[in-house]
Amino acid sequence: MRVFVTGATGGIGSAVVSELISAGHQVLGLARSAASAERLIAAGAVPLVGDLADANSLRTGVEQTDGVIQLAFSNDFTRIEEGIAEEKAAVEAIGAALIGSHKPIVFASGTPAAPGRVTTEEEPMSEEGPMGGRARNARYLLELAEQGVRSSVVRLPRSVHQRGVAYGFASFLIETARHTGVSGYVGDGSQRWPAVHRLDAAHLFRIMLEDAAPGSIAHAVGDEGDTMRSLAEAIGGALGLPVEQVAAEQYGFLGTVFEVDQPSSSFATQRRFGWEPSHPSLLADLEAGNYPLG
Repeated sequence: MRVFVTGATGGIGSAVVSELISAGHQVLGLARSAASAERLIAAGAVPLVGDLADANSLRTGVEQTDGVIQLAFSNDFTRIEEGIAEEKAAVEAIGAALIGSHKPIVFASGTPAAPGRVTTEEEPMSEEGPMGGRARNARYLLELAEQGVRSSVVRLPRSVHQRGVAYGFASFLIETARHTGVSGYVGDGSQRWPAVHRLDAAHLFRIMLEDAAPGSIAHAVGDEGDTMRSLAEAIGGALGLPVEQVAAEQYGFLGTVFEVDQPSSSFATQRRFGWEPSHPSLLADLEAGNYPLG
């Protein structure tokens, strides 16, 4: 299969590209710079010059391939509304090009939060609040299943990690600890975060591309919920720093996210799709230390 991947040189995208090529697929990756194009060529993929704001390049990517994995999203949390609007325009352009084709598209979204309990694949995503637009974008793509598109969604935890490479939202804890000299947690630290290893997540994206029925939802969750305090303790131990409660405001916009208890399960995903996380946990990667400089 020839696959169009947006966000192909990002933390998750680069792992997805490697997973696809290792499985015998060909990859056409969206590249918004010469440096990105060079990285794609080095990885064995073919670059397509463009970005999420370029509807023509997105349509070209769909037309030249047999399926799509949509991963690109602005991680500038100071401009979250603009990022969601850009994603909305992109998925609408891609979706319009896919209607009636019966091609697959796999879209990256986030696991839902329901404080006090573990969420499942059946849980609807909240379409309210600052991140509600991303849930609406996911719903739009899933509804294309009724218009001849084999659409599916992979919901990712806030921390997609790999030792020495990336730690997801835990990266903010690491960098703030380095800057302040304290490894902090918000509230009493009992709020739980799900997590997944980057390579396990990449494998699930390939499974969904190849096998998911139209309208499917999967959870890429390896760890159902590590407490924020346990993450802070792992980081503090690795950096040799004290572990203390800190104000949510210390993390800016993300402080309100860090306050929320948000454990999530992948039990149904594992049973339905035969996906089984096999790489180290987030705590294991954090405890190993040797974090890259941000």
